[in-house]
Amino acid sequence: MVFVPSQPLRADLVLPSATLPRAVPLDALVSTATQVMPGWLLQRLVLAAILLLAALGAGRLVPAERTLTRLVAAVTYAWAPYLAERLLLGQWGLLLAYAALPWLAAAALRVRAGERRALLPLAGWAALAAITPTGGVIALVTALLLAPRWSTAGVTLLLNSPWLAAAALTDADGRSDPAGVAAFAARGNDWTGPLGALLGTGGTWNAQTVLPSRASVLAPIGTLILLVVAGYGIRVLWRRWPSGAAARLTVAAAGGLVLAMLGVLPGARTLLEWLVGTVPGAGLLRDGQKFVMPYALLLALTVALGAEYAAARLADRRAGRVVLSGMLLLPVAVQPDLAFGAGNRLRPVAYPADFATVAELVAADPGPVLSLPLSAYHTYSWNHGRTVLDPLPRYLDAEVLTDDRLVVGTIVVRGENARAAAVRRALAEGSPLAALDVRWVVVQHVIGGAAPPAAALAGLRQVHDGPDLDLFENTLRREVTTW
Repeated sequence: MVFVPSQPLRADLVLPSATLPRAVPLDALVSTATQVMPGWLLQRLVLAAILLLAALGAGRLVPAERTLTRLVAAVTYAWAPYLAERLLLGQWGLLLAYAALPWLAAAALRVRAGERRALLPLAGWAALAAITPTGGVIALVTALLLAPRWSTAGVTLLLNSPWLAAAALTDADGRSDPAGVAAFAARGNDWTGPLGALLGTGGTWNAQTVLPSRASVLAPIGTLILLVVAGYGIRVLWRRWPSGAAARLTVAAAGGLVLAMLGVLPGARTLLEWLVGTVPGAGLLRDGQKFVMPYALLLALTVALGAEYAAARLADRRAGRVVLSGMLLLPVAVQPDLAFGAGNRLRPVAYPADFATVAELVAADPGPVLSLPLSAYHTYSWNHGRTVLDPLPRYLDAEVLTDDRLVVGTIVVRGENARAAAVRRALAEGSPLAALDVRWVVVQHVIGGAAPPAAALAGLRQVHDGPDLDLFENTLRREVTTW
């Protein structure tokens, strides 16, 4: 979850030309916000918003009067494996869409009922979801299913236009590496396999972001209890919601689960690989587990209503409260290690002074920057040995070139940036980096990172030698530019 003290507002963050718009308009919004507040404050506001909006939204959406029932929906939705795993992945933009989904659904139901004024809050929550392409697609589909109106389609499509326009204008190939299908496929944590993990709203591809509790024997038992209780609650939801609304949310939930399973079913995986490698933009479907979001919402609502139904069947009111209280505590009991920042894994880290020094030097004479070692992710000693996305593209007020490939285990997922490919060839051949169109080269001191070969640094003049970052100036490019 990379935030910097003040993220510059640059053209390549607003409209990337060499890569696909995975962070459009997210980066532009962060850059704008950090012009008026420090990055650390924005990060904390985002974290608070995710948890509070998710819990309050689910609690308000469930059609029930009892406070305990609403609390069950709130906790089930906000203490879900989906939220935990995506939070540990650092995908806070996607989680804002997760938090906005119950509010979006509530506004869509009001639009469906003929309340025209509800179109404004629907647009607001759809805008929050659409800060990432995946969130925008989920918001679009959910809103159209719950409120099939031309106005709904027009508003949600308009709010998705920033990343759609960026995708149309980018120079990058819209087709993706089919190897990403296997790399991003949903994974299981126990004997229930990927399906069991997905039914519990987990199953993300990155094993490092899965809490240890998800591999315990309690995880599948807890999932089974939730599913049984939800089975009773789905009938209550169908009765209490407007005609057909519950069925439409069920369709969205089922569709998300099907998309999540495509990467693990042999025949479906082959089809998905073909789509990703052939159809521009289909790479959005590689990480299908992201689309479990509507299912997580449906599960929270139906678990709460199912628990209320079971409590109402008991003659003793105190016994009914015990049932509801038990369901309220179940998500926490099954996944206790999400507490205290996922067992202290989620904690802020200050950047070393080298970052500010290098940023000042680059800002004094701006130009393209190459970040080495060439990798999208690094492991730093000052970050307690945790792997993190390279922060330089957001820290420096200059276009920063990094490797856009992603290594997942033994699988290397090819990127789209032709300039990054040229740097890889130069490093492999031992060619001087000074011949490339870069103004600066930053060599980061990372755990397990190999220093660039001496031949690659030929023609570069070192202007900063720090404990965490080394900065080299490409004098050849400066002379050509000046001339």
